[in-house]
Order: sequence, then C-alpha cells, then structure tokens
Amino acid sequence: MDKKALKDKLKIEGFKHIYEWHDEPGVEYPAHAHKDKVSMYILNGSITFWFEDKTVELKEGERFDVPVGKQHTAKVSLNGCDFLVGEMIEGDS
Repeated sequence: MDKKALKDKLKIEGFKHIYEWHDEPGVEYPAHAHKDKVSMYILNGSITFWFEDKTVELKEGERFDVPVGKQHTAKVSLNGCDFLVGEMIEGDS
C-alpha cells in the first residue's frame, strides 16, 4: 500500500487529522461512538468491530468508514494491527 497516496486521499476528502496507529495483539476497545467522520485503512494485521446490527472484520488493504454516532466495540487480532486513520475531529477515534 502506498501510504502517501492513502494520506493524500484522506486529505482530499477533508479529514483534518491524519495519523498512523499501531495496536498490539488482542487490544480491546470498549463501547464508544464517534462524534464525526472517522475512516481507517488497515495497513497490516486485522481488527473486528461489533455494532448492534452487524459485525465488520477488516484485514490488510481494506478501508472502513466508521458510522458516525453508532455505538461499537472492537478487538484487534492475534497479529496486531497497523492503521492509517483520518479524523474530522482530532482525538475522536
């Protein structure tokens, strides 16, 4: 994946804060929701999101646009996960 091209795409889409993030294997995120748009590209590894009405499993090369205001939890796979994240509001992810 060309990280620069992905960052440029997020900038063009209007994301104000773009950063790379790494989670160790098995990290769990408790129930929460985002106030504005949050999008992520999976650079390495995988993660699973649970919403009230669906489960979303993401792996390397995939993008996910987290539904605004929708409560969810998440768990990182046993391989860990590297992300490229775009936020409209810094600190909203």
